[in-house]
Order: sequence, then C-alpha cells, then structure tokens
Amino acid sequence: MSAAPGRSQASSHRSPQGEGSPVSAAPGRSQASSHRSPQGESTPMNPQPVSAITAQRADYADPQHQAALVMLLDAYASDPAGGGEPLSDFAKAHLVPELAARPQAYSVLAFDGDAPVGLVNCIEGFSTFACRPLVNVHDVAVLASHRGRGIAELMLALAETIACERGAVKMTLEVLSGNAPAVKLYQRIGYAGYQLDPAMGTAQFMQKWL
Repeated sequence: MSAAPGRSQASSHRSPQGEGSPVSAAPGRSQASSHRSPQGESTPMNPQPVSAITAQRADYADPQHQAALVMLLDAYASDPAGGGEPLSDFAKAHLVPELAARPQAYSVLAFDGDAPVGLVNCIEGFSTFACRPLVNVHDVAVLASHRGRGIAELMLALAETIACERGAVKMTLEVLSGNAPAVKLYQRIGYAGYQLDPAMGTAQFMQKWL
C-alpha cells in the first residue's frame, strides 16, 4: 500500500556498519525576505537556511525512531488510502518490538529537519524461481502535509539499496488501483505488473484473513 508521493533526484547508500546513511532530497525555497536591486532583480536579504528532507534506515532500538515509526504508520492507517482505521493499541505497543524480532524486516524513515514525515516498511521474502531473496515493500507512507516533494521516491531509493545489499533479485509491492499518483511513481521508477506468460495475464493481489 502507498501514500501519494512525488519526485526526487537524490541517491542513497549505507554505512559500513549496515545502517542506512542519511540521504537528502533537494530542499525547497527559502522564506527569506527580499528586495529589488537597481537592475530589477530580486536579491535575498538575511537569507534563512531551509530544512532538507533526509532518509535513513530506521534503528528499531532508537526511541525517537520507535515513536516516529508508530506515529507515521498510524497516520497512514487512518488515511483513506490505508483503510481509514487507526492502529489498535496492541499494534502501537508491539509494532516496533515485533519488527525488531524479525531479521528479514527493515524500515526507512524520512525527516524534514528533525520532524518525521515518511516511512517505508520492507519484509524480505524468497524467490523460489531465482533461488534468491526478494523484498516486499509492505508500507509506503508520507504525511499529507509533505506529499508531492519526492519523499516516497527518496525512501524507496534507500530501500532498494538495502535490498541489493541483501542480494535480493527483485522488489515487490501492492498499490490500490485508485491511487493514481502512487501508480504513476512506481511505474516511472521501474515497477510493473507481475506476469510470466503474457497470455496468462497479470497477477492479482489476494488475501484471506485468519
């Protein structure tokens, strides 16, 4: 599932310790005041620094990352694109410990300055045909206030880097057909409908609650 994202030109990498090193999206415009020069050009007066959007691998042991992960996933679950229902108290209390207990799971967080604004959760699976790992992008969430700024693409780039380091042969995800901005982004960065023999059509995502 996914939130409606925008574009980014940033790259990503990981540190030797295995943690995702922060990567940045191009910042927006400064809010500094300006005046007109004699030539009629606007020049900044007292320019203020602008915050940059950064992405990094979540540290499940970091209290700030723990709180950010729960807050962002709860916001996503409460959004119509996520089902419109907030997380249960049980999920809020156990989400991070359960992710941390699973070595096949990893998450990427995006920050606007120090404020968490985006989340990607990934779960490693296994491709029997390729006999190699694959990574499913299970959640893509960006706060409504920050959509259209390239945050989802920035996080997915880092998630892909981590998947490659795990030796994954491919990444998979699910997206609602009505989430047109997300569909457009995923197609632009290389995702496509799953198929083997075109005559058999494309795969459908199905579920059964237990």
